[in-house]
Amino acid sequence: MNITRENIDELNAVVKVEIAKEDYNEKVDKILKDYRKNANIPGFRKGHVPMGMVKKQYGQAVLVDEVNKLLQDALNKYLTEEKLDVLGNPLPKEQKNFDWNKDDYSFEFELGLSPKFDLDLKTKEPITHYNIVAGEEMIDNQVTQIQKQYGKLVSKEVAEENDILTGTFKNEEEGIDNETSLPLENLKGKKNLNKFLGAKVGDVISLKTKGLFEDDNQLVELLKVEHDKAHDLDVAVEFTIKEINKQELAELNKELFDKLFANEEVKSVEDLKEKIKEDAAKQFKQQSDQQLLNDVTEALIENNKFDLPKEFLQKWIQTVGEKPLTQEEAVEEYTKSEQGLRFQLIEGKLIQENKLEVKFEDLKAFTVERIKEQMAQFGQTDPAEKELDDIAARVLSNQDEVKRLSEQIMNEKLLGFYKENIKLKEKEVTYEDFVKEIYK
Repeated sequence: MNITRENIDELNAVVKVEIAKEDYNEKVDKILKDYRKNANIPGFRKGHVPMGMVKKQYGQAVLVDEVNKLLQDALNKYLTEEKLDVLGNPLPKEQKNFDWNKDDYSFEFELGLSPKFDLDLKTKEPITHYNIVAGEEMIDNQVTQIQKQYGKLVSKEVAEENDILTGTFKNEEEGIDNETSLPLENLKGKKNLNKFLGAKVGDVISLKTKGLFEDDNQLVELLKVEHDKAHDLDVAVEFTIKEINKQELAELNKELFDKLFANEEVKSVEDLKEKIKEDAAKQFKQQSDQQLLNDVTEALIENNKFDLPKEFLQKWIQTVGEKPLTQEEAVEEYTKSEQGLRFQLIEGKLIQENKLEVKFEDLKAFTVERIKEQMAQFGQTDPAEKELDDIAARVLSNQDEVKRLSEQIMNEKLLGFYKENIKLKEKEVTYEDFVKEIYK
């Protein structure tokens, strides 16, 4: 067997594999002899079928199979030994008038080579690292929600602003017949609200679904209409009042604080607000870090320019799916995935050059911490070490789970690397301002 390579350019090469009869003949003969021993052909005793008949019936199929195995093994070994960093998979070149009846064979494969480039981490401008905090309005709203949650409903005779009404929405033609609780604060516009002010139990209020609520999803929830219909629904409904209640807020006192935070030092409204702010910051940190990863990704792609074996990759994309793609479909798919491929190469080089690896001890420690967090949610705050190890062993026996956890750990390692090595500027913003700035 002989393997040679012709470099077309820095990104493309052709590998030629020549296989001679002596490379495969012994293996093919052995398989055919085994076939002969076990062949059941009418008119011949088992093991006494003429070899010529066996070769005629099975010879070429066995030959093709063994040559392809030999070819694949040789090609993989060559790529490894030559340390060729290829993109996609080798693509066999079409050969006209190929003849399996010959003794020696020659095969050619196109290779797309990974580009060589120097990693540049110096961005033109500092990348913003957002420190997202809860603003005063969000904190006050959260305090009010807590008071509502732990408060009580007081029955009333006449409806006023901010009351909660229990009643039934009806429209026979649309099949609407749903009893629900209707917070008047959810209504959109004074016109709709005024229809309820001064109303009593037993009153029937006529309404239009169009523009009834700020959010059309409330039509799905309160009228039980299909989600697809809610956005364009414009019909008359009647709401029959069965109860009128006022939401009495819970007092912000020691009893409530102890109920909310049994083992923590929350003794005043100021303490409660500080606790809400701290908890919000923990929740927002994940969004902040994810945004940093997104922004660094874009910056590194912009910063590191290199060519790709575009035509090879488009040709390869045509062949890798469940069904072959047309050239136009492959070009479109390549365009969609090009930026992702570029970042894979950048990220791979960054990981390799900076020795960012996920070791087993990292994986186990990370898994144990996730298990402890989940157990704490169910009140198990001090699990035994053996119990944690046993659960972690079961989790890590699942290869899909290992892959998922490894990706999370690597993301954390990359995030830490970026924070230390990429030029950042810190910016504190409220959550509302963060949403406006990022999502415009």
